[in-house]
Amino acid sequence: MEITFRYADRQDLGLILEYIKELAEYEKLQDEVVATEEILEEWIFNQKKAEVILAQADGKEAGFILFFHNFSTFLGRAGIYLEDLFVRSEYRGAGVGKALLKKLASITVERGCGRLEWSCLDWNQKSIDFYRSMGAVSMDEWTVYRVTGDSLKQLGE
Repeated sequence: MEITFRYADRQDLGLILEYIKELAEYEKLQDEVVATEEILEEWIFNQKKAEVILAQADGKEAGFILFFHNFSTFLGRAGIYLEDLFVRSEYRGAGVGKALLKKLASITVERGCGRLEWSCLDWNQKSIDFYRSMGAVSMDEWTVYRVTGDSLKQLGE
C-alpha cells in the first residue's frame, strides 16, 4: 500500500469536517461537534490557527491529522500539539496512523520544535498501546483543565 500526504486546502473543508465527525463517533462524542465548514475555514485557512495534513492510501482518502503550535517556556521554544489523528476503519492496522504520526514528527523536527504532544482518552487502550509503541510516554502527573461555554464567558467578564 502506498501512503501519500498533502496539506489540506479550502476545497477539502467537507472532507475535514467528515473526518472530525467520524472521529467524534469513534470517541462517542458526536454531540460535542458544532464545527461547520465555515467555522473551519475561518480558523484553519483565514486565521491560520491550525494545519491539516490528509493521508491517502493507494490514492484513496484514508485519514488526517490536525495540529497547531504551542509553546514551552521551560524549553524556550515552540512545540506542536496534535489535536486530532484519525484513520478510517478500513485502513487501521495498515500503517496509515503510524505514517501520519511519523510525518508530524518529521515536521516537528524540521521546524526546530522542542516537542510533539497530544491527549488520548483513558479508555482508548488500542490507541494508548499504539502511541507507546511509537515511543510516546504518558504525562500521568498532569491533569487537563478546560473552561468552555457560559463558564468561559463568565470567567472572561
